[in-house]
Amino acid sequence: MSSTKKNADRLIKKYPNRRLYDTQTSSYITLTDVKQLVLDNELFTVVDAKSNEDLSRSILLQIILEEEANGAPMFSTDVLAQIIRFYGHAMQGMMGSYLEKNVQAFTDIQRKFTGTAAGGLDGKPFSPEMWTQFMNVQGPMMQGMMNNYIDQSKSLFVQMQEQMQSQSKNIFGTFPFVPGVAPGEKK
Repeated sequence: MSSTKKNADRLIKKYPNRRLYDTQTSSYITLTDVKQLVLDNELFTVVDAKSNEDLSRSILLQIILEEEANGAPMFSTDVLAQIIRFYGHAMQGMMGSYLEKNVQAFTDIQRKFTGTAAGGLDGKPFSPEMWTQFMNVQGPMMQGMMNNYIDQSKSLFVQMQEQMQSQSKNIFGTFPFVPGVAPGEKK
């Protein structure tokens, strides 16, 4: 998952009237246009026209909000609630990194899959029949890629837990705890 960079080729200014101005095309654009830039893998930065504050994240979140409101949402209510619970939690930074690595792993799998799919098409449209044939041939490969994804996800989660345990030991290691003895009791 590639995030927008400060020195991106394309600069979009957001004005107080909530309009977005693309400095490359010298025209006002909509959130739909910004979404298309994302889909086209174009690097851009959205800044407040007055303060120059980077607003890229808030614009991307606004696009996600609109996508979630239209059609079939990607996130369930439970997932969104869980994400909210991580804000302000000691695990917030690790969870963000964990999600980012998982999305990147999934993107890599998708890229491999679409690269393999495009290789056998010879410029023909991808019809339902072709899709069925492709899945019959590629099923085992897809299962292997998904198993690798699951293993990688599991590994990242275990790594995150180990980091948390290590940090806890560093923080609380100096306290004189005796296992099985409540504070104030003598053994």
